[in-house]
Amino acid sequence: MNTAITNRITAANDKAQYDEYAKQLIAQKLILAYILVQTIDEFKGMQPEDVVSRIEGEPLIGVVPVEPGMTNTSYTHSSGDQLIGLNTENNEINEGMIRFDIIFYVRMKDGLAQVIINIEIQKDEPTQYFLLNRAIFYVSRMVSSQKGRDFVHQNYNDMKRVFSIWLCLNMDSHSMCHIHLTRDDLINHHNWKGNLDLLNIIFLGIGEELPPQEEQYQLHRLIAALLSYQLPAAEKLKIIHNEYHIPLSQPLTEGVNMMCNLGEGIEERTAARVTKEVTKKVTKEVTKELNAKHAKHAKELTEKLAEKDRIISAYQLLAKHTPIAQIAAETGLSEETIRAL
Repeated sequence: MNTAITNRITAANDKAQYDEYAKQLIAQKLILAYILVQTIDEFKGMQPEDVVSRIEGEPLIGVVPVEPGMTNTSYTHSSGDQLIGLNTENNEINEGMIRFDIIFYVRMKDGLAQVIINIEIQKDEPTQYFLLNRAIFYVSRMVSSQKGRDFVHQNYNDMKRVFSIWLCLNMDSHSMCHIHLTRDDLINHHNWKGNLDLLNIIFLGIGEELPPQEEQYQLHRLIAALLSYQLPAAEKLKIIHNEYHIPLSQPLTEGVNMMCNLGEGIEERTAARVTKEVTKKVTKEVTKELNAKHAKHAKELTEKLAEKDRIISAYQLLAKHTPIAQIAAETGLSEETIRAL
């Protein structure tokens, strides 16, 4: 197989594995609990360990389709049971479709109400579309897909609140933003009943540098430590254990080590590819410049030889006492040049 193709496949596989390990790390319940405590008002002030028990079942990682009509598709589980709900996608039939990174239910403090949480990991800000538009599509699907699963017929009051939390890496600075519905009374006031808090988008912007150990950046620092390309594994595990008191379980330790190894491989291949591309580009530009110079010199030489031939012809015609005007017409030289000869 062509070496370039092989390298591209290897790089793609490494990136896919890196993304998968990132999702697996973030989807650990204690990590999810830290995210919920820092982003959702109802959980603020709680200890992450107390929030863990409110996360229902196992978070679904990269299996739930975003596409309309697919989120609630039924399929047969390997156990033989027919399942309908969030974990409902046939990987073979629906290969290549867009899926939620992580999605799960959380029970609120009252022990009754549930909310649906989606967490997305974004390595950089996309250039082909606005990230907010994509997030709006995701929360809209999280609401619309509840029909037939969380509420039936016209029981819209049974809709659950949804949160789409985006962990955006490699940003210019550390930031956090909550985007939600608001109301504006344009003419008079009427008490329209309903829940404005149904749709929620939270953007967590994480800069390239590890944020300082400050309270406002507590979540930023944890996510940065987990997903950073730059930090070595030992430093990551030290921050996770010493600052956040998260037990270094085998899956967590292995996940961090694997991500570091994959990250180093990706960076090395990226550096090699960039070096090769820059070398090729510079070589092409230098060759083009040299060719242009050679062409220019060749043109100048040709013009000088042609000028020499015209002068020789003019001398020959002068020797025959040919009129200057005729010589100028035949050779293309100016009459002043011929007189000088």
